[in-house]
Amino acid sequence: MEYPLIIFLLAIFVLLASTFSSANAKICEHEFVVEAKPVKRLCKTHNRITVNGQYPGPTLEINNGDTLLVKVINKARYNVTIHWHGVRQMRTGWADGPEFVTQCPIRPGESYTYRFTVQGQEGTLWWHAHSSWLRATVYGALIIHPREGHPYPFPKPNRETPIILGEWWNANPIDVVRQATRTGAAPNVSDAYTINGQPGDLYNCSKKGTVVVPIDSGETNLLRVINAALNQPLFFTVANHKLTVVGADASYLKQFTTKVLMLGPGQTTDVLITGDQPPSRYYMAARAYQSAQNAPFDNTTTTAILQYNSRISHKNSVAKPLMPSLPAYNDTNTVTQFSRKFFSPRKVEVPTEIDQNLFFTVGLGLNRCPPNFSKKRCQGPNGTRFTASINNVSFVLPNNISILQAHQLGIPGVFTTDFPAQPPVKFDYTGNVSRSLWQPVPGTKAHKLKFGSRVQIVIQDTSIVTPENHPIHLHGYDFYIVAEGFGNFDAKKDTSKFNLVDPPLRNTVAVPVNGWAVIRFVADNPGAWLMHCHLDVHITWGLATILLVENGVGELQSIEPPPLDLPLC
Repeated sequence: MEYPLIIFLLAIFVLLASTFSSANAKICEHEFVVEAKPVKRLCKTHNRITVNGQYPGPTLEINNGDTLLVKVINKARYNVTIHWHGVRQMRTGWADGPEFVTQCPIRPGESYTYRFTVQGQEGTLWWHAHSSWLRATVYGALIIHPREGHPYPFPKPNRETPIILGEWWNANPIDVVRQATRTGAAPNVSDAYTINGQPGDLYNCSKKGTVVVPIDSGETNLLRVINAALNQPLFFTVANHKLTVVGADASYLKQFTTKVLMLGPGQTTDVLITGDQPPSRYYMAARAYQSAQNAPFDNTTTTAILQYNSRISHKNSVAKPLMPSLPAYNDTNTVTQFSRKFFSPRKVEVPTEIDQNLFFTVGLGLNRCPPNFSKKRCQGPNGTRFTASINNVSFVLPNNISILQAHQLGIPGVFTTDFPAQPPVKFDYTGNVSRSLWQPVPGTKAHKLKFGSRVQIVIQDTSIVTPENHPIHLHGYDFYIVAEGFGNFDAKKDTSKFNLVDPPLRNTVAVPVNGWAVIRFVADNPGAWLMHCHLDVHITWGLATILLVENGVGELQSIEPPPLDLPLC
């Protein structure tokens, strides 16, 4: 057969496959009503913002290739937006959700319909509010199954169960963050952690609501674990059972077995668990991984129960579940060993030639208080105010139009494009940092990327105030984590450690405490994309920036026009 004919037949095959695939794709419509409802936890009933009266909110299930239309009706007294965490949003940045970045907020009494297609992603993602601290209770799972007729790359499990880890405050979380913002102090820590919205047996007044996850002897359950906590990386484990990791952030992984997971806020991990133990009840448990030094944190443990349904004796059915051992709250060694097991299941196309090489320092800071500020407004250490930054720029959101709208309409004065590609001052990032470097400069700055450019970002933790494990999330993109390490990144030594063969594909990277991570991606999605720490207290303090990816050539390389119902400021 001649070569041109082979090419022609291949083109026909690809076209037919594409047509068949799109023919199976569905449009999935949902309605989210955001409103306050009574929620009882830890012995007391509080009014909390919910979606459709549920806490956590509804789990959405779709197939790879489906389109989602979600009408959000705001009946709460706060502004709200919804972010579809980890969805690539190809050319549909208007549906991404972060307040004043890609849209103005949905005002009380108003509505907005998010429209986007999920393409080329399979596994577990999630959705959550992206306004103030509404994410404390406004969140839910987004499960992406393979296309119809396509199997998982592992034996089909007998069951699938979302396991959503969260944080609970007895106080209104919006009041907590507003109080901290007024005083410049760190906000109060949470009162409990939760699994699927319930604290579990170890907290007062919580036993009746403890989540029970069923399994039978010989069965396999696919646990879709999501860390929806506002401010805390979490360890997760199940007594006497091994967890086989098969995916993370809606990408498949080379499978490995572990006893414990660590998830930074925003991260998801898919694991298989097999009913291979004596029929009984076993605790699932989650508690804090705390890397910041001398910082208060919620040192409690949330539980659910893995329960064997058949052949369980009456004695075992009422006995207290077996409790697993969990790592110490500061066990960075376990975190490191866990993260080093992540690989893609096969060779992947990692950018090898780099067009834009960025170096981002991340960390906390302290602002000196202006003379006209009262002591009540400066309750940080030594009368200062807490802040955070990337490359010494503390990000400030606009408040009268979104950055994407300003970019699309050419409105000046909303943001600048001079965000530095390198830190303005080089220093011993993880050493004893001079106090002159502790005070960042506020600004609404973006960094421009050309469409199609191959990008590398070194994300370097700093020891300003305290080193910490930072979960850094990039909207609109997945990226390859090609390397991680401790101390100061040294290009001469550390580049040789890069994995350019089978690194994992993620949307949130847990930058090691007092260390660094290197990510690579191709800037193939035009728009204004927020890059930030997923510890919400840190984004509140300014640990964020915008990657502004320019349009390419033609319609298919340009962001879609804004929808007609885009909220007005």
